[in-house]
Amino acid sequence: MHFILIVLPAFIIFAVGYIGQKKIGFDRKSLSQAALYLMTPFLAFRTFYTNELTMDYVYILSFCTLLCFLLIFVVIVYTKVARISYSKRAAYILSGVFMNSGNYGVPIILFAFGGIGFNYAVIMMVIQSFLMNTIGLYYAGRGSSATFSVKESMVTIFKMPIIYGAFAGLLGQLVPLPIPEFFMQATDLIANATIPTVMLVLGMQLASIKRSNVKVKDIGFILLMRTFLSPLIAILIIHLLSLEGMLANVLIILSAMPTAANTTMYAMQFDTEPDLVSYSTLVTTILSIITVPIMLMIFS
Repeated sequence: MHFILIVLPAFIIFAVGYIGQKKIGFDRKSLSQAALYLMTPFLAFRTFYTNELTMDYVYILSFCTLLCFLLIFVVIVYTKVARISYSKRAAYILSGVFMNSGNYGVPIILFAFGGIGFNYAVIMMVIQSFLMNTIGLYYAGRGSSATFSVKESMVTIFKMPIIYGAFAGLLGQLVPLPIPEFFMQATDLIANATIPTVMLVLGMQLASIKRSNVKVKDIGFILLMRTFLSPLIAILIIHLLSLEGMLANVLIILSAMPTAANTTMYAMQFDTEPDLVSYSTLVTTILSIITVPIMLMIFS
């Protein structure tokens, strides 16, 4: 019961966004863009500026990169053996590889582990954002157009302010740069508002997802990846990197989070099986009310 209570605050906020979207209707794109372009850079800046640089950064980067490529390898092998179309392979990668470590995982870790775990989660969120906006965007584009290039995905990532917020925080710590108190006060206010805002947006996005031509077999494979294969591979990587303690537990729990909500926007933008990707987000998020407490019970 204790671990379910940790998850419930997040679901209450999701529910507020869900009900608000159903009853009132909001411009989700504008709210999402405000959170993405105006708020998350301040959260990333504060995290990287206020937390001393340690080997943890290298470990989290190594973990995220290895997990991403190993999961992609699983999808490629499965889709080749099963002779599944490239478009559906891209949808599997979007839904099965990229987890919602940001607007779902970060608050869960905050509720479960407190400030230190929260900082680990934000660092992983920034790295995941980079991977999703390069590798994820590349596969989304390739799923509908063979001409979509790595160069185009790199142009997109350099438009993402969260990356510059993280780099500014690192630079401020390395130089070091004295930051005026009034600026940090404003930064704290925006950073503290970021997570609740993106959680509300996720609730609104879930309210807009509809099932269309989605096959049970496809959803089943994605569920297998997100709830079993991803944490299993994460545990193997943790042992490979010889990680332990809170950092190891946080990374394993985040690896089992549901499908990232942003993948739905990519799938819709490039017409890469948008129904499958959207419905995967909905199903994995609903199922996480069972799977995430189990992960918390085991690894916290």
